[in-house]
Amino acid sequence: GYVAGIYAKSDTERGVHKAPANEVVRGAVGLEYPVTDGEQEVLNPAGVNAIRVFPGRGIRVWGARTISSDPHLRYVHKRRFLMFVEESIAEGTQWAVFEPNDERLWAKIIRSATGFLRRQWLEGALFGKTEEEAFFVKCDEETNPPEVRQAGQVVTVIGVNIVETAEFVIFRVGQWDGGRSITELV
Repeated sequence: GYVAGIYAKSDTERGVHKAPANEVVRGAVGLEYPVTDGEQEVLNPAGVNAIRVFPGRGIRVWGARTISSDPHLRYVHKRRFLMFVEESIAEGTQWAVFEPNDERLWAKIIRSATGFLRRQWLEGALFGKTEEEAFFVKCDEETNPPEVRQAGQVVTVIGVNIVETAEFVIFRVGQWDGGRSITELV
């Protein structure tokens, strides 16, 4: 309960892209087992985020790691932000399933996803000095060949720069009248 509440508070006050760490666990009066610095040095790289007591600073969530081996997704806020982006774009383009699958639709999807990603970039959630360094959206004949269109699907490929590198995390959003899919591409 406490940690979920801290994540929700951090999301609301600072954004999903900010690490929900070093936050005070409000209402906590003590811990059954206080984690030492030495134990933290072992736990943190293993993806265990401890709750620690810091004299004069209170009880805090200390760490924001995941157990992912992917360096782009090693931190909780990076994984959660990517999930937020994937779901937001999938939901925000759901309207496309009943539209004619052509260049006009692809342009509308690109505008919609680009507008959303631009806002994330301007808020500091994506890295890059330019939009081109921060993200890309591709929805065209290449992502939607005849067999995809004949199956009643529209596919968009999106790349986002969520860490301070020049590398994109790329995912694919597929929409059709029976549902949708989100696939992270490696």
